[in-house]
Amino acid sequence: MKITFYGHASLAIEVGGKHILVDPFITGNPKAATIDINTLQADYILLTHAHGDHILDAETIAKRTNATIVSNAEIASYYAQRELKAHPMNHGGSWKFDFGKVKYVNAIHSSSFPDGSYGGNPGGFVIEGEHKNIYIAGDTALTYDMKLIPLRTELDLVILPIGNNFTMDVEDAIIASDFVECDKILGYHFDTFGYIEIDHEDAIRKFFDKGKDLMLLEIGESIEL
Repeated sequence: MKITFYGHASLAIEVGGKHILVDPFITGNPKAATIDINTLQADYILLTHAHGDHILDAETIAKRTNATIVSNAEIASYYAQRELKAHPMNHGGSWKFDFGKVKYVNAIHSSSFPDGSYGGNPGGFVIEGEHKNIYIAGDTALTYDMKLIPLRTELDLVILPIGNNFTMDVEDAIIASDFVECDKILGYHFDTFGYIEIDHEDAIRKFFDKGKDLMLLEIGESIEL
């Protein structure tokens, strides 16, 4: 499983021979100016919620690639009405795709489209690949619901927001990694705006002091599990 960071909460995942994009917000992020969305491959686009800083490029990419958008029922319906392929899910439900199993899990946040229309309830994704399992928390506060995840899935990586203000901060993300029983963390949703700027060295040290490995990737940088 290969994971590439495209800034903010945007990710690319290569697993099982398929290309997955998560929350593509690239053209609206000046920090990601080097990324050309017209070159990105996508068989699936996973959307955690409907905010503009998570869906901005989803429709454009889906039209070009014929990717299937996977999200809550309301978001999936929104794109299906625009004649895009969509797979609706809801909290607690899972589905076996051709790259692995995906479960849509709880997140504590808000969710509305940029035009103000209802975007359902926000969520995160647990992805079980053939060899590796990951949890993408989406935009969320710390929640006891995270304790349920390791009851069903042993994680190899947890992807957590750490920017504070709109989501968890570093200290809560450390607790979240305890809840999901995973000490390998990829941080995201930080530095894009003034509200969510963080001290990288301080964040890495705080995780290290708890015996955990926090990775903060540069935009366009990848890791392999």
